[in-house]
Amino acid sequence: MLRNRGTGEKSRRGSKTKTRIRTVENGKARLKSDVLATEEPMEIRLVTGDKTQTVAVTMRTPGADFELAAGFLYSEGIVGSAEDIRKISYCVDPDIDAEQQYNIVNVELRGGHEYDLRPLERHFYTTSACGVCGKASLEQLELRGCPVISPGPVVSVETITSLPDKLRETQNLFDSTGGLHAAALFSREGSLIALREDVGRHNATDKLVGWALLEGKLPLSDHIVMVSGRSSFEILQKSLTAGAPIVCAISAPSSLAVDVAREFNMTLIGFLRGERFNVYAGEERIDL
Repeated sequence: MLRNRGTGEKSRRGSKTKTRIRTVENGKARLKSDVLATEEPMEIRLVTGDKTQTVAVTMRTPGADFELAAGFLYSEGIVGSAEDIRKISYCVDPDIDAEQQYNIVNVELRGGHEYDLRPLERHFYTTSACGVCGKASLEQLELRGCPVISPGPVVSVETITSLPDKLRETQNLFDSTGGLHAAALFSREGSLIALREDVGRHNATDKLVGWALLEGKLPLSDHIVMVSGRSSFEILQKSLTAGAPIVCAISAPSSLAVDVAREFNMTLIGFLRGERFNVYAGEERIDL
């Protein structure tokens, strides 16, 4: 059984950071306190046998760090199930500053398996909104054996249009900071199952996929993934590897996101606001 996974993790640094600002209103300035979304680097180290190596450094909001690491490795095809992961823990290296140890996550893989780390070569450093080359990306997904999503489920228009308000109502960190993205998992009936927030859209999605992986919820074949902001290739890639058939976003998709959705039979919805939305692929899953 996997030990030290997301449920028991603690972070020295919180998801919010207090600061002092000068605000100007009606030509008058005053000092006040404000709350920012914390952004710090997180280093993911892979431990296989007696070998430890850094495989990625990402800028993220502290919180659900173990889910982020697990979701990242699953989305990149390094691990195929929770059983591949023996242990996830924060760094305990005495030569590293105690506070910085909480910005380093060690993922220990089970022995007896060969792990292909080549997909990680492009990820040694990622920003909070990274992207990759288009043509090579689709080919890489096909080479990794990502299956075309099976037909279904079919959801109502009312279910789709109800999602933004449900997502927004649960964005607790956004309420405090105004500076975070969210990725949420809904049932086919529109019930909120899980939500994760981060300064980066793809990090929030990795946290969500990591939660599903560690909780034994994959594949997400009967669910809807929704993200705040736009949908990029990274969002579609991570949703595809998790088996999610429907992806919704508040804003526009990128051209490559649409390509992925059409190539792998996913339903992609954008500009989901109020009673209006655009269907870019997979309209057969919407009961129109």
